[in-house]
Amino acid sequence: MTEILDVLVIGGGPVGACAAALLARGVGANATTPFRVALLEPNRPQMPAEDAPIDPRVVAISRSSERVLQGAGAWDAIRRSSPYERMRIWHETVPPISPGSLVFDAADVGEPNLGYIVENRVLQAALLDAFVAAGGRLEAAQFVGLQIGADAVTVKTSAGTLAARLVIGADGAQSAVRQAVGLTTDSSDYRQTAIVATVATERPHERTAWQRFMRNGTLAFLPLADATSSIVWSADNDLASVLLGTSATAFAAELDHASDRALGGTRLVSERASFSLRRLAAHHYAAQRVALIGDAAHVVHPLAGQGVNLGLLDAAVLVELLVDARREKEDPGALRVLRHYERWRKSEVAFMSSAIDAFDRFLAHGRGPISRMTQKGLGWVNRSHELKRFFVSRALGTAGELPQVARRRRSAG
Repeated sequence: MTEILDVLVIGGGPVGACAAALLARGVGANATTPFRVALLEPNRPQMPAEDAPIDPRVVAISRSSERVLQGAGAWDAIRRSSPYERMRIWHETVPPISPGSLVFDAADVGEPNLGYIVENRVLQAALLDAFVAAGGRLEAAQFVGLQIGADAVTVKTSAGTLAARLVIGADGAQSAVRQAVGLTTDSSDYRQTAIVATVATERPHERTAWQRFMRNGTLAFLPLADATSSIVWSADNDLASVLLGTSATAFAAELDHASDRALGGTRLVSERASFSLRRLAAHHYAAQRVALIGDAAHVVHPLAGQGVNLGLLDAAVLVELLVDARREKEDPGALRVLRHYERWRKSEVAFMSSAIDAFDRFLAHGRGPISRMTQKGLGWVNRSHELKRFFVSRALGTAGELPQVARRRRSAG
């Protein structure tokens, strides 16, 4: 007879691995009744060597995510993270250093930094290692399909069959779990392509994240630990096609122009990678014995760097509610528990998604009077301490309804 797990997480990216690690560690749970949890991930990455080149695919980790990663037991293993202390945001109609630009500084809000830039592969490897170290069961197999029963979900994989009281779908924007249970989405094409690469710059990045809004997209320079920067250039598709087809030298010249040489001249030190940008919102995050987290539930524009942070909070909220249910001896797949998770996270994600879409519409592409007012608003916000504190709290992930693990004070050292 097949063992019935408490939880099976499908997808071992950073969000799925975080949920699995939190469950395996029993964050907040009674140690005498740990969760029986397995994680389905066919391609486990290894932690890169300390002297390996920094991967241009990076994520910005907020304060709340830092605390969640501590709870998952992964934070201390994350190598080569680069704290950033400031953000400088400006529209193409003003110089980068001018009264019309917007600057957030950690010192102004009594924080040591505004977050960390971390390689995606390092984050994923640290979380998977933490999950295994906590006694979690890693299944190196592909998801094939599932069948929901009264007491459990039967999951067919490329290596056999598993059963669990609850299945967590963390398998990305094209989620096979979401499709298997018939959960529908709203999806729209931004008609933009994100280009990512690592660049060396003439001037130091000053532990600052630089972002310029332009009429044909958004360009960000994210500071890396080796003094280079990771760029994320969200360009309209026609422009992106040209940029990806140019030589490294020609691309650097276009980058210099697009950045207004805020960091001086640039030079590519990695290959360019790209991906199309779409917005996605699942109508429901949960079905009977199934919950969606991360990109399986929602995808937002990368201009604010909030995608992974939203997903990590999904994981933390769901685990907190599962822990509470365990204390009450309730089935982890109970729809009541999953609907509570859905209500909690849908409202928070909808707020952030709407704000990000407004920035893209009015700062990066707008041409009317509302857009001109929004562009001037960067300078207005810069002169208001209260408004800046509001935006910084959102960027840090310390505002809104947070799970307990994200509210924890950082431990000393």
